[in-house]
This record gives sequence, structure tokens and C-alpha cells, in this order.
Amino acid sequence: MKICLISNLYPPNVLGGAEVSVKKVSEELVKKGHEVIVITTPFSENDVEIINGVKIYQVKPLNLYEIYHHPNQSMLLKPLWHIIDLWNPYDERIIKNILKTENPDIVHIHNFKGLSLSSFAPAKSLKIPLVFTAHDYSLICMMVNLLNSSGEICKNPSALCKIYNQIQKHLAKNKVDLLISPSQFVINKLKSNGLFKDVKSKKIPLGIELKDNEKFEKDYSQTNILYVGNLGEHKGVHILLKAFRKIENMNIRLDIVGKGLCSEKLKSMSENDNRIKFHDFLEGKELIKMYQQANLTVVPSIWYDNSPMVIYESFSCRTPVIGSKIGGIPELIEDGFNGYLFEAGNVNELQKLLENLIDSPETLKKLEQGTYESVQRYTMDKHIKQLETEYQKLTK
Repeated sequence: MKICLISNLYPPNVLGGAEVSVKKVSEELVKKGHEVIVITTPFSENDVEIINGVKIYQVKPLNLYEIYHHPNQSMLLKPLWHIIDLWNPYDERIIKNILKTENPDIVHIHNFKGLSLSSFAPAKSLKIPLVFTAHDYSLICMMVNLLNSSGEICKNPSALCKIYNQIQKHLAKNKVDLLISPSQFVINKLKSNGLFKDVKSKKIPLGIELKDNEKFEKDYSQTNILYVGNLGEHKGVHILLKAFRKIENMNIRLDIVGKGLCSEKLKSMSENDNRIKFHDFLEGKELIKMYQQANLTVVPSIWYDNSPMVIYESFSCRTPVIGSKIGGIPELIEDGFNGYLFEAGNVNELQKLLENLIDSPETLKKLEQGTYESVQRYTMDKHIKQLETEYQKLTK
């Protein structure tokens, strides 16, 4: 089967877990014998590259800047960028020409911001089945994360947001044949907001590669706590820092891996506490080693997080996860089995959970067994098989 994946970003350009997932899925589909092409925004000077068997087209959209640079732009430019990105005829024409040339059996769109909603149109006009995987809330929120300017869950969208969302709903109408998301929460959220009401939907959790890593033993002489991810306000790292700093035990360590807009603010919160160490973006063996050395991973999101890849990665290294009870996170973490949940934003509750686990290595060992059992449900092989099944249904 010839499969075209469309993603606004592709490694090495990474702002979140979606683009990492797209790369892994693309390469795994190639291993399964499929022909895979990817349409994305530029990450090199070449228009077309073949990397690990995946043919990658790099499309440079006509807009004020490329999506990879979006987080660092001014609040004056961002709204204008979004308006241009609503429907970009230039992007539509380029993508349509690629699809005509390649003639794939199926088109699968992931994150589209930066390639505009016009990226949905070519497949429909060429009568190619279209799958859309929702990784976030781009279709119902200009900010993507359903948070307001104060960093809180948005309950009363502004008039501008309402108009913007209505336009997006209209533009996305009758374009998609199958809606996929790693969590049921996101599917329900989109449908409750009037999107894809008559479109078939399928929850397909992300896939994780279970490699035969070198044997490692967890060390309980010191409790190592880990955070991996974006250092934006919505990720709640400030909640974790507040909870951690309230703990008087000196035999604990917090490693924070990632980068983002709040990096300097978070580092200033950690001053004079030598138990806390910040790392830049890590991947591959370096990141795996961090997970293996950790006794706990914390996912303290204050937004409706979808299905964080961090949880899958942590489980694959037998590291339990403490996560916020928000979005799709509770679909992965089972209280007392592979981790624990706490109310999003509740510093005291998170502090107590950490203190209880710091003093209980036996509980940690029990949770580790739960993570091993959990991750067997989320192998990359199972993910790919589910995708192949859905692709085959649409191309019959």
C-alpha cells in the first residue's frame, strides 16, 4: 500500500510528541513493506529527501513565518499568522500536485497547523480516502491547548475565538473519512464541539518500540524523580517544582528534561536547591538512560493533555508515572497499578504522593510490575496493525 502522511513538523524539527510519533510510524510502515511519503514543512535545504526509506517532501508555506518558530513570535503576529493559516491556497496547490504525482492509496493527516486546513482538501478532490489523527485541539482552539491567556482552562471563549472556530468547523466539514486519536477524551471533545459528528472514529493508542535494552536494576538508595517534555506553562512543571521543594527529604533528586518558553522562569524557581537539575532536549539512548535511572516520572499537565508519549516511554523502562487527572492521562495511568493520579494543579496532593512513594520502595517495585504489564498493550507492532486494518477498510 502507498501511504501519504501529512505532518506540520518532522524530526529534527520537534515541538511535541506528535512529530516524533509520525517519524516512528512512517519508518515502521516502511519496514512492513509499505511505500511511505511524508509532506511536511522544511527541516533542511532539500525539497525532497529519502530518510530511512521514507520519501519526504518539504513544503515551504506562504505565511509570516514557519510553524517551528511559532512559539517565539509576538502576540501581534500570531493572530495574523492564524488567519493566513486558516486556508492557504498555495499550500493546497503544492500538496495537490504532490498527491497527483505520487497517487497514494490513502492520505493520513496529523498536526496540520502551518500547512493550513487547505491540506485537507486535495485528498477529497482526488477521491483519496482521508484519515485525520487529532493530537490536540487545533480545530476548536486557536491556542491549541484550550487554555486562556491566564493559563487556565478556557470556559468562555472570546468572540474572536468563536468566529475562528466556526470558520474552521465549516472548512473541515465533509473532508475526513476516519477520525483517530490516541485518547477517547479528545475524540469526545471534538465531537461535543460539533466536529466530525457523522464521521467514524477510532481510538488507537500510540505505539512504543520495546527494545531489548541492557539489563538494569533500579536503585532505591536515592529516589530519582523525572520530568520529560516541553517547558511551557500548560505542562505544569511549576506545579511539580512547588511540590518538590516543599519536601524536606534531601535524599531525592529531580531531573527536568526539555526546553520551552518557561525555561528561565522555572530555573529561577529552582535556585538554591541542588537536588534539582535541568537538562536540555535529550533523545535516543541518553533519554532511555534517564527513564531507567528514574524511580518515578511525573506528568503534571494543567491542560487537557491527549496521550503523552512520555507515559508510554516511562512504562517501557518500568518507571511508574504520577500524572494529572486531566484529559486522556487517566486512560493510561491506573491508580495503584502503574502509577497514581492527582488533581491537576494541586500542589499539596502531588507533594503527599511523592512523599509516600519516597519512603516506600516496595510500593515502587509493585508499580514497576504494573508498568511492564501495561506497556504490552501499547507496542508499536499493535499500533501499526490497527492502522493497517483501518487503511484496508477505507481502500476496499
